[in-house]
Amino acid sequence: MKIVLIGKNGQLGWELQRVLPTLGEVIGLGRRELDLAAPQTVQETIRSLHPDLIINASAYTEVDLAETQVELAMQVNATAPGELAEVARKIGAVFIHYSTDYVFDGKSTRPYTEDDPPNPINVYGKSKYLGEQNIQHAGGSDLIFRTSWVYSLRGNSFVNKVLGWSRKNPSLKIVSDQISSPTWARTLAEITCLALARHNDDLFEKIGGRRGVYHLAGTGYASRFEWARQILAYDSNRTEQLVQAIEPASSDEFPTPAVRPLFSALDCTHFERGFGLRMPEWNGMLKLAMAD
Repeated sequence: MKIVLIGKNGQLGWELQRVLPTLGEVIGLGRRELDLAAPQTVQETIRSLHPDLIINASAYTEVDLAETQVELAMQVNATAPGELAEVARKIGAVFIHYSTDYVFDGKSTRPYTEDDPPNPINVYGKSKYLGEQNIQHAGGSDLIFRTSWVYSLRGNSFVNKVLGWSRKNPSLKIVSDQISSPTWARTLAEITCLALARHNDDLFEKIGGRRGVYHLAGTGYASRFEWARQILAYDSNRTEQLVQAIEPASSDEFPTPAVRPLFSALDCTHFERGFGLRMPEWNGMLKLAMAD
């Protein structure tokens, strides 16, 4: 099987590059090889490679900048995924795409299911939801995995930010009214690979029978404050920490250009039933990630 992985240098893409070779030949594409902001090149590039499986781990993720860079966010997160899904259908390839908990408004009192109507409250969320719609409109053999609060120990993740802050400040204030499901990029990549491996024979037909949106995130949920406390607790270099106190704060104390949903935890039961796989509990994943 020939696999094209888009976004090979991102948190999730880097992890996918490690596990996908168990399924077949992997062609990893970064922005140099395929710029989703350049719509005229997307379908042409994919056609030239003619893969059996396309995985899009790339996205415009600058939530605050998206409020002013609307056209760019829409091109990368909405238009390009639709084009990828369209070309995938035309060449008979399976298409896997990752979306976000930010398609919801955060007003729920329980984890969101796939039956809950999206109602994004910022440009980033709107662009990702439009991307979902464009993919579904293409009508191919595709899976959309909505995930949340993805992190790794590489790059500019929340985990690394907290660790960095702890080494520079005697006290930290972290918002406690934003709640979701932290998800380790490595586990997300591994679960994706396992789900595909179970249907490796006649992948196009088997995924086509399961096509649609699935929630795929760490089991359970936490506030950013609770998450940050656990990050500090699991830090393998705690002697480097200067922080002596961590205090909860409200989102109003840290105004941002983009409004965030306050509660956007995801219920992954639909994925568990459909693929026979379950994401680990978020806290256990974090402990494992920090020990890696």
